[in-house]
Formats: sequence, structure tokens, C-alpha cells
Amino acid sequence: MCGRIMTGVLVVLAGVLLNWAVANAGVGMKAPEMTNETWLNSMPLHLADLTGKVVMVEFWTFGCSNCRHVEPYVKQWYQKYADQGFVVIGVHSPEFSHEQEVENVKRYITEHDIRFAVPIDNDFSTWNKYGNRYWPTMYLVDKQGVIRFVQIGEGRYRETEAVIRSLLAEKE
Repeated sequence: MCGRIMTGVLVVLAGVLLNWAVANAGVGMKAPEMTNETWLNSMPLHLADLTGKVVMVEFWTFGCSNCRHVEPYVKQWYQKYADQGFVVIGVHSPEFSHEQEVENVKRYITEHDIRFAVPIDNDFSTWNKYGNRYWPTMYLVDKQGVIRFVQIGEGRYRETEAVIRSLLAEKE
């Protein structure tokens, strides 16, 4: 019995370490530029033009239940901190074919009152540049364009908001 318990504990620890490694893989690196052609709610944004602002790059898709659970937090942070220099770019990378239809994305963001920039990443070009693997994933980029925090999936909302506040407070 002890052997099975110990094996189970090791598997859980390995999973935790793997998730930590994946989440922190991009931390400290310059955030990749987004080159998506279609943007909703905004003209195309370029990270180079956002120097001096804190940027959340969130990978999501409207059919993902985990993305829907994170959505209220992202919208709240955008509303609360936008006037302090916080920018949200919600990169829509579809999981299923109906999520590739731009009209479906437009309808969703209208119905859900999503006001931040939404580039359409149907070819996964931005997803691949970030080495992303999961929906949702949030990358917090500092005022110099460096990834400073990564959150995969739901949870850690207080910690994520604390990092947003901390990055906004940093001098340029």
C-alpha cells in the first residue's frame, strides 16, 4: 500500500513541477510580437508601441468553459486598471471549427461585453510564437515588453491581480 501511495505522490509532484516549468518557461523573455491580420475592438496593436504600459496577452477561445470562468476577472481587471496603463489583448485561438468563424467571435464579444482588443489567431501564429499550449493562458508583460508572469488555467486571481498592480507601480 505504501508503494502505491508514494508512487501517487511522486506522480502528483511531477505534474506540479511540469506545470510550474511550463508556466514559467517564458518568464524573463521579450514578449513576441503579434502579427494577426484581423483584430476586433481595435486596430492591430504592436507591443513595441505599448512600451510604458503593462500588457496582458490572454489566449482564449469562446467555446472553452475554463476561458469563460476566467473572463469576468479579465474584464474586471481591464475596467479597473485601463486608465492606469493596463492593456488587455485577448488572442482568440480557436479549438473547434465553429470558433474560427469571425462572425461567431464578433457575436460572442458583443453578447459578453468584451471591450479589449481581440486578434483572431486562426492559424495559431501568435499561439506558436508564445509556445502556448493551453486555454486559457495569461501572460503579463511589463512596461519594457518582458514577460514577467504566466498563469495557465483558472485560479490564482488574487496573485494575478497583485502582479498587475505591482507591474503598474514599477517605474519605466
